[in-house]
Amino acid sequence: MEAVTEGSWASLPVALSPGVLRALRGLGFAHMTPVQSATIPLFMSNKDVAAEAVTGSGKTLAFVIPVLEILLRREEKLKKMQVGAIIITPTRELAIQIDEVLSHFTKHFPKFSQILLIGGRNPMEDVEKFKEHGGNIIVATPGRLEDLFRRKADGLDLASCVKSLDVLVLDEADRLLDMGFEASLNAILDFLPKQRRTGLFSATQTQEVENLVRAGLRNPVRISVKEKGVAASNTQKTPTRLENYYMICKADEKFNQLVHFLRQHKQEKHLVFFSGILVCTDVMARGIDIPEVHWVLQYDPPSSASAFVHRCGRTARIGNVGSALVFLLPMEESYVNFLSINQKCPMQEMKPQRNVLDLLPKLKSMALADRAVFERGMKAFVSYIQAYAKHECNLIFRIKDLDFASLAKGFALLKMPKMPELRGKCFSDFIPVTINTDSIPFKDKNREKQRQKQLEQQRKERQENGERKKFIKNKAWSKQKAKREKKKKITAKRKREEGSDIEDEDMEELLNDTRLLKRLKKGKISEEEFEKRLTGSQSRLKAETVSDLEAED
Repeated sequence: MEAVTEGSWASLPVALSPGVLRALRGLGFAHMTPVQSATIPLFMSNKDVAAEAVTGSGKTLAFVIPVLEILLRREEKLKKMQVGAIIITPTRELAIQIDEVLSHFTKHFPKFSQILLIGGRNPMEDVEKFKEHGGNIIVATPGRLEDLFRRKADGLDLASCVKSLDVLVLDEADRLLDMGFEASLNAILDFLPKQRRTGLFSATQTQEVENLVRAGLRNPVRISVKEKGVAASNTQKTPTRLENYYMICKADEKFNQLVHFLRQHKQEKHLVFFSGILVCTDVMARGIDIPEVHWVLQYDPPSSASAFVHRCGRTARIGNVGSALVFLLPMEESYVNFLSINQKCPMQEMKPQRNVLDLLPKLKSMALADRAVFERGMKAFVSYIQAYAKHECNLIFRIKDLDFASLAKGFALLKMPKMPELRGKCFSDFIPVTINTDSIPFKDKNREKQRQKQLEQQRKERQENGERKKFIKNKAWSKQKAKREKKKKITAKRKREEGSDIEDEDMEELLNDTRLLKRLKKGKISEEEFEKRLTGSQSRLKAETVSDLEAED
């Protein structure tokens, strides 16, 4: 089914509990979004739902409210250790946000206990917290939830606790599968009772999501919410209240353009995405609701087209207006048409501002004065190159077409880093600083003291290693000489003990024969040549022996 209307909470065909309405008023939600008006009545009336709606459409309340209403309508009150609802979401950040939203409602219903189960902390703490406070409603990430299901030896049999489960929610289902949680989800589903209501919520519909719908839902009602004015054949994946822009500028101009833009929009709230520099990563691109974001700025386009849409979706959320801007290099301009076709994401061009203040010399001065700034710039550059090489749309984002010199200028580098992608390349347009960058100190005196200590230690180790190598080489040579001298003494002693009368000339002949045999074994001469040379040598030895006997007679 398709829902496109908004309405008041009072217009729902099923009445909401007074506590839920109070919580909605406290949060400032006076009206329902289309996905809420379409989903809530169905989910509350014993239907499994599979809802698809654009990011920022209000999906969280579309399942939080039914979860509460379903549990409130239970005939038997939930005991402390009984689980009535589970909400599974892909990231810790999104789980924390859902838990916070849920807490605005559960404070009106103290009979319900809720628990947050996410990674990054000791599992035993979660076990003890569950045993002490219970968990009628669980908000969890898949890995931690699966782990707790398998921890029967720790005094918590979660499989027994979920026998009373009424409702399961899979939030951001497409992302759950993208992040490789399919095996964990299947394991979790095996622990859950079949008689339950299940809601699956997703921003995009993929084959993997469809497979999950078939495996985890029973005859679900499919809800695909389109916004007003958007044709079904050309489904726009970003909110219609979002204005999307792009700016084409060179790599060494991007930073100045970004700073200029921020200064021109001082009174507005911005979210800036990078792929090297941790200001805001794609963890923030899904589900996280930061109120009143006016602009989403993408300094670098993300590695996938779907992530582009989700980044933009951090603004223009739940009926609000917003704008987004992505900075593109001249070689990346075809990305605009790609997004229009692949993601149904229309964009309009914003021209770069002229005569903007050049801040790159100041950044270089900062790098020369503080090693921390210098090293951050180098790491950011390397990270950018590595991320670029892994871009999903590599027909547009081709690393071989990058202007590395311009890029290095844009990062205010003092020199080019050593990395495989730059090997064998010449950068005539990039002029490195003339000073030895090893001499750049940390502004932090403690860090610099530690660095000098490490440098001194490394210098000593190099010196010791050099002396050790020299000592080993001399020792080996002396051993070889001693071995030769020892061999000569043994040979002379044997000659004396055996009374050998072989003269030096005869000994040389025998040595020649030995060398001849070695050459035969190594394949350097043929058997025929060996026999010929050996026969000649023996003939000479025989003639000399006969001559000696005749002389004795």
